[in-house]
Amino acid sequence: MSIDGKLVERLYRRSNAERWRVPMHLFAEALEASAGRARAGAQSGDLERYLTALHLEDLALACACAAGDESAWEHFVFEQRPRLYRAADAIDPGGGARDLADSLYAELFGLRDRAGERQSLFRYFHGRSSLTTWLRAVLAQRHVDRLRTNRRLEALPDDDSSAALPAPSSPIEPDRDRYLELIRQALERAVAHLPPRDRLRLACYYAQELTLAETGRLLGEHEATSSRQLARTRRAIRDDVERQLRVECGLTDIEVAQCFACVSQDAGPLDLKQILDVGSGRKESAPDRST
Repeated sequence: MSIDGKLVERLYRRSNAERWRVPMHLFAEALEASAGRARAGAQSGDLERYLTALHLEDLALACACAAGDESAWEHFVFEQRPRLYRAADAIDPGGGARDLADSLYAELFGLRDRAGERQSLFRYFHGRSSLTTWLRAVLAQRHVDRLRTNRRLEALPDDDSSAALPAPSSPIEPDRDRYLELIRQALERAVAHLPPRDRLRLACYYAQELTLAETGRLLGEHEATSSRQLARTRRAIRDDVERQLRVECGLTDIEVAQCFACVSQDAGPLDLKQILDVGSGRKESAPDRST
């Protein structure tokens, strides 16, 4: 998928790729790979909106690390190692996942094959999520892979045993992870576009788990008003997410329905509290409840 040169230059400047000495052509290749993976529509306006919404600075850093730039790599390790360790401890509080976090660095740095090209895990990062989110997903997948490997060495329980795994009630959606990520990104953008008061109301009710009455008192409105406004905001978010999935992600009606079905069956790593926190940007402060 070819991208207009002027658009590449504009995104290149926005990404601060010059800081890491990323060649323009490598950054353009990363943009093209991202657009191709997302199956962006042929319309130039849709493509530009998609590319502009990417985490461009993270994409530039990933390009530099994949190319072996030492300063980029040092910056990456300094910024991401604590976050990787926190993610590992969340996966396994006993510390068993920290070795997985450490083992990722070899894959991320990459080894040179016979052709002399660096084979880095960074080539699978396309900027649709933040680098931190992507790393957490990679780490979680490595953890799952290790569990599956260990389980293959264990004898299967008898069918009538209480330890036997029940058959899934519905077929596994092969694109589930992709759909969940698209929903997460669209939901973050939809929340970020809300008026500050609506974001604060959502955070009070869903993130802080206040009652409608408590939410109303915080915002100086009647309980019934809070209820109506929450319902209106939920509809607005749903409409915005559906629009993004269709227009910006290029999904069909069937794929949009599958996205929502995946979330309703198992939201996985989708954290509403975190999304509301991102949407508010930690800038909204509730009124003083002591008055």
